[in-house]
Amino acid sequence: MSDITLAKPFPDKRNKTKVDLARIIGFAILLIVTIAMILPLGFMLSTSLKTTKEMLVFPPTVIPEHFAWENFKELFVNEEIKFGRQYANSLIVAIMTVIGTVFSSSFVAFGFARYRAKGSQFLFVLVLSTLMLPYPAIMIPQFLLFTKLGLHDSLLPLILPSFFASAYMIFLLKQFFSTLPNELYDAGRIDGCREVRLYWSLTLPLSGPVLATVAIFSFIWSWNDLLAPVLYLDSQENFTLPIGMAAMLSSKFRIAPWNLMMAASLLSVLPIVVLFAIAQRRFVQGIVLTGIK
Repeated sequence: MSDITLAKPFPDKRNKTKVDLARIIGFAILLIVTIAMILPLGFMLSTSLKTTKEMLVFPPTVIPEHFAWENFKELFVNEEIKFGRQYANSLIVAIMTVIGTVFSSSFVAFGFARYRAKGSQFLFVLVLSTLMLPYPAIMIPQFLLFTKLGLHDSLLPLILPSFFASAYMIFLLKQFFSTLPNELYDAGRIDGCREVRLYWSLTLPLSGPVLATVAIFSFIWSWNDLLAPVLYLDSQENFTLPIGMAAMLSSKFRIAPWNLMMAASLLSVLPIVVLFAIAQRRFVQGIVLTGIK
């Protein structure tokens, strides 16, 4: 029987053209969205490097004629702004909030994920139902509580609630903890680990991605929070960045210092960008893996 060589079919140029066209359109859409996202950042950078005189020029200049790097220095040396103190306050509140949220929420989530006691599912649903309560609904009772405790005009009312867990973070962590196999915990118990040791030495080391996700969410929410600082903080020494930057517009400047505001905005974005750049891989991995069994 003679070998028959089948001719390869000619490639369909129309399909290739459609694929190339789809890629070009997709790339164009991504380029337009990227430019739209970068434009505000470019405007902030341009304005932050302008002098007060050039800031008021109309139409505005895109590239400053004179790069006023002293605007960034002005933020830290001006006694009316006290930007350095506010920056430190925001870092303290954000870091402590991350620590409190990660450990309290993970501890509660560990209990919901590993133990099947009677009524545990009802308690979990009850915890999740608190997500339907907006912050203004508990704002006044919480304010009265911290005022009675003598904690008004301090950073503690912004930090302490994070040590009592977050319903959303509990849900996120519980979904991830449920994916860990029971055999790991059985092996740990055989080796003599108690429940707290199973949580600390077994669960947390295996939960890096979801813990990074919780940490980033907690940091961003605390760093950008304006309502709670407005509610609890009175003295400028205790202001965090959001309320401090808002107070710059009502300060004793003759003209609204938009160049200083833009410089402050750039510096306030920096920690979030650095945090996301460091934990980006674990953050994306935590979002993808959460809920997968």
